[in-house]
Amino acid sequence: MKKLFLLIISLFFSIQMCFPTENKNLNTSEIGIVKNLEFVELNESEVAQVKQDVEVKLLSGEFKGETVIIENILTGNPYYDIKLKKGVKVLLHVEETEEGYIYSIDNIKRSGILFWLSALFCALLIYVGKMKGLYSLISIVLTCFLITTLLSPMILIGINPVIGSLLIALLSTAITMYAVGGFNKKSSSAILGCLLSIIFATFLAYATVKIASLNGFTDEEAMFLFSTHPQLDFVGLVISMIILATLGAVMDVAMSIASTINEIYTIDHTKTIKELFKSGMNVGRDIIGTMANTLILVYMGSSLPLILLANNIDYTKFTNLASVVTEISSALIGSCAIIICVPITALVASRLIKTDSKNLEI
Repeated sequence: MKKLFLLIISLFFSIQMCFPTENKNLNTSEIGIVKNLEFVELNESEVAQVKQDVEVKLLSGEFKGETVIIENILTGNPYYDIKLKKGVKVLLHVEETEEGYIYSIDNIKRSGILFWLSALFCALLIYVGKMKGLYSLISIVLTCFLITTLLSPMILIGINPVIGSLLIALLSTAITMYAVGGFNKKSSSAILGCLLSIIFATFLAYATVKIASLNGFTDEEAMFLFSTHPQLDFVGLVISMIILATLGAVMDVAMSIASTINEIYTIDHTKTIKELFKSGMNVGRDIIGTMANTLILVYMGSSLPLILLANNIDYTKFTNLASVVTEISSALIGSCAIIICVPITALVASRLIKTDSKNLEI
């Protein structure tokens, strides 16, 4: 099993090397820091506007260390306005013209906080989880790597997003389960239970998309993507999104059930398959309530502005918006996958673990 697992990983990474890379000849962003700014009232339009003359010191690029003056217009719309103050680091869009380089403020540099949050997450995971926490961290990094460097190129060259997502789900599940649980029947049971549940969610997502006539265009990101890659299967992208969003929660449930059955059988080898299955189901029923609630809350939390919008429009119209139907469907499909994962994993684990009394590696 170890050799087969390593062979599959090698095959996937070999395939990734064959994909063409995207065009990298794009205008790169430079980093600067606001040294000073002055406010200037504008009366050129009916809408009240304020102009900021921003003095920015370049921290990167060919002209690092030099200072440039950049205009920043404030319209009063918080979605578009970039509110600056002295000492703030900003991202600069650079455009080369015949007269020289033109700089404009693209956004505030916020990636620093992501570094510190990531460091805190890694430290807590390793401190509390010890070696298993480290293995879990490695599996997370590999999963993110697979999505960004394997799944994305697969979709961009025309491979069906659903097929690509299922392949990534297979590899990610195998890496995570074997890294955390070891090469044994407990992990194999969790993998089978997880994958069967994801396949169930995929068919349910397909049916939902067809019945609800969803076309995949539910947010601005989809529209921007369409402008650059109109050939993509956006309906498949919605299903792919549901698969990936469901995967993490289902993996958690599958490993919990398989691990519980394995521990019970390790303590008492006289347990029958039926008794192991019943024990797994008892534990699974406790897990279902919290995990399904967690998934629903994740979707509701990320869609809170959309929920608040319900107070401003007709309820019937609101519940038929494509974005609302997509979000609610995603949450419900994921919850259904979690529920179905319990009996599937309990059945698979009780049979596989019972057939190996010594729980040897396979």
